[in-house]
Amino acid sequence: MYQLYREAAKVNYFAGYFLGMLQQRGGLASAQHCLGSQTDGFTTLWEMGRLDLSVEYAVLEPAWQDLFTDWERDVARQRLRDARVPELIERAEASS
Repeated sequence: MYQLYREAAKVNYFAGYFLGMLQQRGGLASAQHCLGSQTDGFTTLWEMGRLDLSVEYAVLEPAWQDLFTDWERDVARQRLRDARVPELIERAEASS
């Protein structure tokens, strides 16, 4: 999750609230919290055309699939569908 923050910073998105949450809760708990309801960060990344830097995208990557429940992964998929970027679902799930 820290990598998401660093990558977003490279495109001038500094998610201070997300960074604070990472520092307080850790990566997994922060991701699970973000899946609880759509965040301002998700909206900002959508506006930037960079949902590939979202928690929802990361949750679907094979490297992290064992950390999340089917329900959490379904939430991530649905959010990306609702944002009209279903191609990101396929890309995330195919990445290694």
